[in-house]
Amino acid sequence: MGFISQRPLLYSFISSRHAMDSGAVLLKAAKLANPSSFPTADCISGVCSGSAVSFWGPTVAFPTKALSFKVHPRRRTTIFRAVYCASYYEKPSSKGRNQDGYLQNVDLPPVLPKQKKKPFPIPFRKIQQAAKEDRKMAQMGMEKPLEPPKNGLLVPELVPVAYELLDAWKALIKGVAQLLHVIPVYGCSECSEVHLAHAGHQIKNCLGPMNATRRSLHSWVRGSINDILIPIESYHLYDPFGRRIKHETRFDYDRIPAIVELCIQAGVEIPEYPSRRRTKPIRMLGRKLLDRGGFIEEPMPWRSGNTSSSSALSDLDTYGAFERYTQPDLHDIPRIAQETVEAYEKVRWGVRKLMKKYTVKACGYCSEVHVGPWGHNAKLCGEFKHQWRDGKHGWQDATVDEVFPPNHVWHVRDPKGAPLKSGLKRFYGKAPAVIEMCLQAGAEIPDKYKPMMRLDIIIPEDDEATLVA
Repeated sequence: MGFISQRPLLYSFISSRHAMDSGAVLLKAAKLANPSSFPTADCISGVCSGSAVSFWGPTVAFPTKALSFKVHPRRRTTIFRAVYCASYYEKPSSKGRNQDGYLQNVDLPPVLPKQKKKPFPIPFRKIQQAAKEDRKMAQMGMEKPLEPPKNGLLVPELVPVAYELLDAWKALIKGVAQLLHVIPVYGCSECSEVHLAHAGHQIKNCLGPMNATRRSLHSWVRGSINDILIPIESYHLYDPFGRRIKHETRFDYDRIPAIVELCIQAGVEIPEYPSRRRTKPIRMLGRKLLDRGGFIEEPMPWRSGNTSSSSALSDLDTYGAFERYTQPDLHDIPRIAQETVEAYEKVRWGVRKLMKKYTVKACGYCSEVHVGPWGHNAKLCGEFKHQWRDGKHGWQDATVDEVFPPNHVWHVRDPKGAPLKSGLKRFYGKAPAVIEMCLQAGAEIPDKYKPMMRLDIIIPEDDEATLVA
């Protein structure tokens, strides 16, 4: 009987013929004695030296009898009778796991430098290769093959996902606004640092203006819902494939949350924010639009002060959410916190699923996000080297964290205890602001957030910190 192993294997084939020439060999698994038990030729490679052949392979089942395989040295085909032996070893894992099975003590999220462009989410070589293929098809006069939603049509199976995402977004805003009455939130008035505890921490990592006079300590003030759910807005487009937004016409379009705009383009119908629904696909030759169905006069932008239906849209935005929802009862706080965690996970799931099909662009220098096939031309970027770009954004494909930022904060094990100290910073963990808020309110959080919170680390005293390796 043979054996099957899931570990990386090192196989050594010893030929019974000593006249084998040195050189590269190609092992054809389909020609072995039991073809169904061996991997394909794409995952087998090796070098022949003398009479021994060693190669790597994944999961392989070996029969016990001798086998025949083909060797191609110097363009000759010679069939050898071979016996073989196999050995394996297990590679040491670089990621520590505890007995529960999940990772522990994951590194904190890196802080991207502001004096540098964000990395491309898609390798730049793949972007160049795709552009080269489009250019080649355009030179041959071949139209670019487009599938929904790239051709302007909706994806029917994603319409229910968009409605679920919008409902979860409303529930998330409501839950966070209610918990703000119970969980104290502090924000630095000079930088974007947020802390959830009964007092601000004493970690010296403030990067705001005049931080040297405060020795990098934060200037804490009471926070709001925008410190928990960072507002990421986008222009609402009646026709994403229509006229591009210019700097002079930027006030002719509404600014709404990017998640809401993503849901609208994915099929959600909101009367105040109409969207064009095409029945015929658009046609493109390279980067040129051949047929977009003509231009349609866009409706006037909606303004909250000009209509009485503003209450129906107030649930879609974080503005004024703290005043709309009152403080809940004490026995309802754990339930609200658990529902908020579920809504948070639902929102991230929905955004990730819709962004796999619908195009969302983000600036590589600032936090601007645009939902559509290409970015707008408003000159509003004021970040690194904006003078060289005349204020225009450097558009690239967006990530989920840019559309729905997690906003990591320090994890506080005792919110009413002593504030976090700068000397013990390496022993503290972090978590998304919504998760940290719900955890302090009594909710059960998913296991995937526990490694970054560093729950397995015992925080030493001040005099013991210097003795820790």
